[in-house]
Amino acid sequence: MTPTTPPPRTTDVLVVGAGLAGLQAATGLARLGHDVQLVDRRPSLAGAIRTTGIFVRKTLDDYDLPADCLGPPIRRVVLYPPSTRGPVELLSHRDEYRVGDMAGLYAAAARAAVRAGVRLTLGTRYVGRDDAGVHRLEGPDGPARVRARFLVGADGARSRVARELGLDRNERLLVGAEEVWSLPARDVVPTFHCVLDPRLAPGYLAWVVDDGRHAHVGVAGHAERFPDGMRGALTRFSATAPGLPRHRSGEVERRGGPIPVGGLLRRIGCAEGLLVGDAAGAVSPLTAGGLDPCLRLSDHAVAVLDEALRTGRSEPLRHYDGAALRRSFRGRLSMRRGLSALGSPALTELAFTALRTPPGRAVARRVLFGDRSFPDAVSGARAAGRPARTPAVPVR
Repeated sequence: MTPTTPPPRTTDVLVVGAGLAGLQAATGLARLGHDVQLVDRRPSLAGAIRTTGIFVRKTLDDYDLPADCLGPPIRRVVLYPPSTRGPVELLSHRDEYRVGDMAGLYAAAARAAVRAGVRLTLGTRYVGRDDAGVHRLEGPDGPARVRARFLVGADGARSRVARELGLDRNERLLVGAEEVWSLPARDVVPTFHCVLDPRLAPGYLAWVVDDGRHAHVGVAGHAERFPDGMRGALTRFSATAPGLPRHRSGEVERRGGPIPVGGLLRRIGCAEGLLVGDAAGAVSPLTAGGLDPCLRLSDHAVAVLDEALRTGRSEPLRHYDGAALRRSFRGRLSMRRGLSALGSPALTELAFTALRTPPGRAVARRVLFGDRSFPDAVSGARAAGRPARTPAVPVR
């Protein structure tokens, strides 16, 4: 006797990927009363963390994040040239950055999602759609099938959902690697150290973020241009990195992965679903910061999907238009091309000559301490009467 295939489970929205973008989208939809299933291939959200976890001031102003998952505020940024010439130091009168404990934030966000009614399934891989349009999953208990009104791809820079929906995919990618160290208690000014040296981090930068509790030490750049590989560059940098204490309590974890820097993709939605976070290219092309845009784009996705589910029409997804939002990336895309073109120490030194002038410092301050949220059009699309601070999913 041939066993029969069980009918697929039905849900309003299937979200693939439980990073910050996926958790924000899933929880927002569930809080509006929609049936949501969220899957992630990781068996634990505390593992395989890819982001440095730097939250900018605008995010901290607009979203309620649990204070116990955030490090001390950072107001000081130091930029280092390839040579031994003095660095450029920038100080802000406001708290500009805080580094999040991403494992703690993900755990809090997952609890908030489940409380909102999201069915969260870990250790579950998205396989694709069958000929009947049913989504296939592979989890701890074997294959599963889900019929969803809409599919949301929050599955990273190399999104399988994007390919499944026929949407745009990231083509301009950097790769990064980072070590996170716990630090002994000491009196220190929390500082973000950035080293621009194409021999070390071709096309991007190396960094040390020391907030007095942890040190994040990393390098990123174009994979094909690392002379001794990315891990080799990280090893070299860790041995001489500025601002890195020589006495560390022990390595906390290693991180790494692709970083999309081509700007928001043009086609990020269709009648069957949409993309958020890294899958949509929602990362600053210049600074590679992705936590602020992922939250804002996920909020926009929630608004669009809520309207589509309430009206029973896919027409609202036409307003989820990456091409229109991409206009706010023009300046940063131009600066990204300039940073990528700094292929020699001599050119980088020349750029530092300009950076030491008052206009150059003003540009640097605007990039590092600017008030603009990202992307602007997404912020404008949010409800005009929203609270001054928006609950983010990690609220406990």
